[in-house]
Amino acid sequence: MKYSGNYFAVLLTAIVLNGCDTKTNQKTEAASDSVVVTQPPADAELNSDQFTLLEAILGSSDEEAGTVRGIAFGDPVSKVKSEEKFELFEETADHLGYTSETAKLETIDVQYFFSSDKKINRITIDVYLNSPAATKELWNAGKSHFNEVYGAPKEEAKKITWNKNSVRTNMEDVSEGKDYGLKFQFVPTNKNVLAVK
Repeated sequence: MKYSGNYFAVLLTAIVLNGCDTKTNQKTEAASDSVVVTQPPADAELNSDQFTLLEAILGSSDEEAGTVRGIAFGDPVSKVKSEEKFELFEETADHLGYTSETAKLETIDVQYFFSSDKKINRITIDVYLNSPAATKELWNAGKSHFNEVYGAPKEEAKKITWNKNSVRTNMEDVSEGKDYGLKFQFVPTNKNVLAVK
């Protein structure tokens, strides 16, 4: 009888320890499973090639001549309406807005601002991206491109400015929280550029 009491105590201890071990294994298995489930997709699956995206953003550009997406400062609004390939999403008294979405669901919004005489006087391009990596890659692609076109820029923490040939070009990282993106601005620095057309 004395042995059966000890036997019962050992058996009960073994069952309790085995139960604890099973819960620990389940937690370990669940933890390793959750890592696989929450692992972010590869950048190639999430983001476009940023050099190709930069080409789509700038379109047929000759920044040295003040042309972005085939439009130059001083061009009439009618030229934008006839030549811009993106979808019109906004038309106000002072600008036209066009948008395009990539296969990777990145968005490019282009705004053409114009003066009272309906001549283009500023172009702003907002690019909404999917990740910090895409933002960094597009930043580097843009910096490389504009350094080649304009030379050395003025750099701040989240903004780079180039000034050359009567054109000021800004590239700014506007990422905030989980919203990622860049803003490009093209502005004539010489009023004579607008008067020529």
